[in-house]
Formats: sequence, C-alpha cells, structure tokens
Amino acid sequence: IMPNDYRMSYFMPPIAPIKDKQGQILTPPTLSPFCEVCIEQVFQMITSNEDLRLLTEQVRNAPDIRIAKTRLLPYVTPCGTFSRRSGKYFLSPSGLVIVDLDHFRSYRETEEMRRVLHDDPLLRPVLTFISPSGLGVKAFVPTYHLSTATSGKQITECMSWAMQYVETAYNTETSVSSETKTKVDFSGKDLVRSCFLSHDPEALFRNI
Repeated sequence: IMPNDYRMSYFMPPIAPIKDKQGQILTPPTLSPFCEVCIEQVFQMITSNEDLRLLTEQVRNAPDIRIAKTRLLPYVTPCGTFSRRSGKYFLSPSGLVIVDLDHFRSYRETEEMRRVLHDDPLLRPVLTFISPSGLGVKAFVPTYHLSTATSGKQITECMSWAMQYVETAYNTETSVSSETKTKVDFSGKDLVRSCFLSHDPEALFRNI
C-alpha cells in the first residue's frame, strides 16, 4: 500500500432506517457508497469541513446522541472498499483496522488519550480523532506491521489483536456493567465495520 493511500468507502447518512412514530420507514438506510476516499481526504474532512462541524455540534446537542449520529453523520468503512455495505461486497482492503475507545469522563481525557494512542510505538495509527459523542477516541491502525492482512478473516483478526492490545496496554474496561470506566468497543469486529466521521480540528495524522 502506498503511503497515505489507505482507501475506504464513504457513505452518506443515514446508516439505519429513519422511522416515524408508527414504525413506518421515512428514509431507508444508505447501502451504496457515495464515493471512495483515501485517508488524507478523511483527515481533511474531519479537521476542516464546515458541514461536518455543524453536524457534529448538532449531534452533541441532541437529546439522544446515539440516534442523532446514525441519522446525521456520514461514515466510512476503515477496513476497505465495498460496492455495498455488506461483507459480501468487499472490493479491496485498505490496510487499516479501527480501534474505538468510549466512555471517557471528560473531553480533556479524550484529548489525552488521542495523543497517547497516536504516540503508541506498536500501533502507530495513521489517524486518531475524537468520536461524535466527544467522549471517545477512534484510531485507524495500519495492519502492515501486524501481518499482510488481505482476507476478511485476517483483517478481523488484526482488529481483534489491536483492540485487545489497547485494552491490555491502557488497562481499559470492557465490562458493560461499569459505565464509568473507559471501554474498548468490541462490537462489530466485522470487515464492514463503519466509523462515523466527526469534526475534530486537532485530529492527529501521521505521514508515513
């Protein structure tokens, strides 16, 4: 993979169907990608796209952040490109996996963890940024130094390894009972795992 050319699919919202109070679908989920983007474009979008800044603000002020982000925010598939949002339609690997940390107590804690993850000598993420909630951190970790992950199975194994490594190295908590402890999000360790984009002007990018 060429430096900075980690390529992934970019989708417009919503990720899930938007329904009315009776359960009728008003807007179906977006299943086909809008375009293909490289990691540098994702970084530019996160740090300087005005629309994304306004949408992120809207999500953070929403009564239910979880629902708001599924309706409002664009998202990417960090593990690679797809012709449709399903593992069956996998086109090619990006050379990246995603590690997601959630439930920090303050924005300051997320800022600290963004730096810590970025500086981790083993992970060396290409992009590290703060999640839509403002209380989580996402890191896009290259797989080249873990293994040449090309098949779906190898990629998901790399993702599991990276998540477990972060959990062990930073003593985070995965038990759902303890809401106050930081948690590695192990849900959706599949190939087509989506990552919502959110505005973070201080996102960290590594030129490799």
